[in-house]
Amino acid sequence: MTTTLAPPAAEAPPAPSRRFRWERTALGALLLGTLVAYLINLSANGWANSFYSAAVQAGSESWTAFFFGSSDAANSITVDKPPASLWLMELSVRLFGLHSWSILVPQVLLGVATVAVVYAAVRRPFGAGAGLLAGLVLAVTPVAVLMFRFNNPDALLVFLMAGAAYAVVRAVEDGRTRWLVLCGALIGFGFLAKQLQVLLVVPGLALVCLFAGPPRLGKRVVQLFAAGAAMVVAAGWWLLAVELWPADSRPWIGGSQENSILELTLGYNGLGRLNGEETGSVGGGGGELPAGGNGMWGSTGIGRLFEAAQGGQIAWLIPAALVTLIAGVLLRGRAGRGDRQRASLLLWGSWLLVTGLVFSFMAGIFHQYYTVALAPAVAALAGIGAVLAWRNRFRGWVRLATALGLALTTATTWMLLSRSAEFLPWLRWAVLVAGVVATALALLALPRRAAVGAALIAAFVALSGPVAYSVQTIGTAHAGSIPSAGPNVGRDMGGPGGMRDGRDGGGHGAFPGGTFPGGTAPGGVATGTVTGGPATTGTDGARTGGGTMGGLLGSSTPTQQVVALLESDADSYTWVAAAVGSNSAAGFQLATELPVMPIGGFNGSDPSPTLEQFQEYVRDGRIHYFIGGSRGGPGGSSTSAGSEIAAWVEQNFTATEVDGVTLYDLTAE
Repeated sequence: MTTTLAPPAAEAPPAPSRRFRWERTALGALLLGTLVAYLINLSANGWANSFYSAAVQAGSESWTAFFFGSSDAANSITVDKPPASLWLMELSVRLFGLHSWSILVPQVLLGVATVAVVYAAVRRPFGAGAGLLAGLVLAVTPVAVLMFRFNNPDALLVFLMAGAAYAVVRAVEDGRTRWLVLCGALIGFGFLAKQLQVLLVVPGLALVCLFAGPPRLGKRVVQLFAAGAAMVVAAGWWLLAVELWPADSRPWIGGSQENSILELTLGYNGLGRLNGEETGSVGGGGGELPAGGNGMWGSTGIGRLFEAAQGGQIAWLIPAALVTLIAGVLLRGRAGRGDRQRASLLLWGSWLLVTGLVFSFMAGIFHQYYTVALAPAVAALAGIGAVLAWRNRFRGWVRLATALGLALTTATTWMLLSRSAEFLPWLRWAVLVAGVVATALALLALPRRAAVGAALIAAFVALSGPVAYSVQTIGTAHAGSIPSAGPNVGRDMGGPGGMRDGRDGGGHGAFPGGTFPGGTAPGGVATGTVTGGPATTGTDGARTGGGTMGGLLGSSTPTQQVVALLESDADSYTWVAAAVGSNSAAGFQLATELPVMPIGGFNGSDPSPTLEQFQEYVRDGRIHYFIGGSRGGPGGSSTSAGSEIAAWVEQNFTATEVDGVTLYDLTAE
């Protein structure tokens, strides 16, 4: 008897597992929710930091300004950073025109992308749950909500640092050199966003690769050299081009005193940030700290990140993150050298420790929004910690560590919410009660259903404070040079007199009362405003009535009458106006979309142009108006170029008041 076997039917491709579908749906919801939340009320921020918005406008008009990062399309001076953070916004403005959304939406997209990258980096060694929690924590971190809706360089910087961390995670997995080359390239490009700050994550990334990479030691060393070469190439091409470019055919390098990008890198944006000796900085440099460690940029020390200025931005989960780091390393203590989970813990832990310690003790310029650089590390460790606590909840010492993390989080949240007692006054009490309950439950070996309930209570303790601050941040307009997330807590943000926090109506980052001690800002730029009647701010940051002169940290807001005057016969001039300080010039430039010369750069203290150069421009008929009311130079020094120019104009030209703005027609006979 013969038996005939039928050919097997073609096998259908396997359907996605329920787990995969759940993960994909949850990730989509996280990213879509982040996008929608970050877009809500976005236009309320107007021009945000008008110093950078003016540079974006310039780069959208001139490819030379695009390449160098010039403050104006006539290329008189650059911003005090490399231009990479401006490029995406400038391309957006070229495509969609100049308005608040075309500038800020690219920053929002960087925020969503950073959440996705952190999710991916944490998911690979710890699973989807940890990755999703890490992404969620990052998305609701107040300072991240603030800066991914703002136009400072930090959005691109944080995205690139997170990308470099992801590349290291992949390199530890498979040992391929290409991942470390990618890591180096991302770090190098991050240098073109905010210079040396990106290097704070490099020691940790390098040590993790050297310790945990799969290849033999010799190859790991070679791979690190390859990563270093990629970093140098990614940053060096632009630095070399600027250094070799003839100085008389490019803009002055803003923030430098010698027209040198290397000086800017190593001085004002380099070692000066650590030791307080930023030549040409606000106030002319910090110098040695007085007794007690209080400098002009706030107190230094191990508790700096928990102080009023910084605490509500980032500190909510730092104690829990540190507990996770210690407990996680102990859990993986007997694992092999290449253990991916331990490597990931060391990666994020080193990021948090190195960056946090530098921020805590740096004596130079420090603003609370810098802490966004800590957000990916805190978020990653928070997500990892939650999953490790769940998976190991039947180990007694892990329950103790979990209870310690919850107790510290409860105490930190209580402290931070108590600083804004009028903001949701019930919330701190709810967190306190829930924190006590969650801490007690964490000590018990609960059955699964009860453990889920305890986990939900713990999530409320950990996230309610950051979420409340983030919602408040989204609903509040922020503008100026020193933005701050969350409600007003009476923070002293450092600096002479103590700066306001950059909320709309809060001085736009100016100093209390609109002035520094002595009536002038560091750099000699008066911060007081001159109004010409009620003013209404539109979505693009321009005002329809009244006007302000601007200042060191706040943008000018010209009226329609002033704008019309500047636009008249504009094609006959290289610059329709000039003003001391970039923010004094920025609002006029944004309103007219025409070049306005920012004498002395951001601080009004850079020696560009000199009095002789300015006089030559006037003789050649290249500048139409000088906008009065401010003088440049550290401490208002009469020997600075800005002060000399202002004095010369006042002596030789007639002042005209237009809607409260003092104008000098430099073409009048």
